[in-house]
Amino acid sequence: MDARVREHAEVLVDWSARVEAGDDVVVDVAEGAHDLAVAVAEVLGERGATLTVLYGSDEVGRAYLKGHEAVAGEDGDEDDDLTGRFGEPSVDLALMESVDVYLRLGGGRNTTAAADVDRDIRQAYASARTEVREARMDTDWVSTVHPTRSLAQQAGMAYEEYREFVYNAVLRDWESLAEEMAEMKAVLDAGEEVRIVTEREDAPDTDVMMSIAGRTAVNSAASVAYDSHNLPSGEVFTAPYATEGEVFFDVPMTIEATRVRNVHLVFEDGEVVEFTAESGEDALASILDTDPGARRLGELGIGMNRGIDRFTDSILFDEKMGDTVHLAVGRAYDACLPDGESGNQSAVHVDLISDMSENSFISVDGEVVQRNGTFRWEDGFEG
Repeated sequence: MDARVREHAEVLVDWSARVEAGDDVVVDVAEGAHDLAVAVAEVLGERGATLTVLYGSDEVGRAYLKGHEAVAGEDGDEDDDLTGRFGEPSVDLALMESVDVYLRLGGGRNTTAAADVDRDIRQAYASARTEVREARMDTDWVSTVHPTRSLAQQAGMAYEEYREFVYNAVLRDWESLAEEMAEMKAVLDAGEEVRIVTEREDAPDTDVMMSIAGRTAVNSAASVAYDSHNLPSGEVFTAPYATEGEVFFDVPMTIEATRVRNVHLVFEDGEVVEFTAESGEDALASILDTDPGARRLGELGIGMNRGIDRFTDSILFDEKMGDTVHLAVGRAYDACLPDGESGNQSAVHVDLISDMSENSFISVDGEVVQRNGTFRWEDGFEG
């Protein structure tokens, strides 16, 4: 086994999840993540944790949803009745409510396994599992991926090349990166208004403003100690509101097993009032129509992981890239909100990414903090 697999497991267990002796840990293993699961299990045993293993297959999930789709079609159910078909996920809910740590090891055999599942069925299933999702997010949860051939193919890379890419992103000096990202967190915590501007010759410009007053930014340094739940991570994010303007997202990505490209959103009074996409517009519409909160922003994220040097059609990596910004429609994270305040609520949280490497800037309260992908504390910054 590649020694980096063991190192990945140690970073996940020790730095990211902060597992301690006696912790009850659920490890949810995708089809292609067997080697990483073996390494994680060994490390958890050495730490004295209690292990429960789940098998998370996209193809099994597809089969289950297709079964519901077939029966719903025969019965002629209306969309509003679909959620009830999935019943109460009481077993999964009880499990998530009883564990301390949840680790998701991604890496399936087919990145578009559920491409032919009806969107209404997918939405109904997501809605039916809202309580499970909320309970899981109350644990010390961390999501990561094991490099697989399917992910390499999706990224347009050779398998060995992709493995190098993944480990360059994951096996970082996280303490040093956390210190650097603390500078951006301090800027956002003290700020009240963010403006994002890009100018492009062959695409719509971006000029969007949003309020962040009273919000707390998260220094997402790949550890639950930083309210961060992805490995790799390397972003600073907060929960904006009162969004006005328009934004163009030029980084392609897969949403609901559909390739979505060149998204343009227009915001008025904090809500998406117009949208287009060069491809995948139906998938985008499906997301925005999920519930009222799906047309409002739940996240502003600024990528800062310089170990990620190319786009791979994986949100886990692409949104952390050092010269990108992403906005998520849907649910806001509680870690960004004052105690007792409820932010934007939705059954979805879908990130859209914009490349900030050229003809762009991010300003906070009128002061530019990043121009053309370079932060003001980095060499080469031009105010």
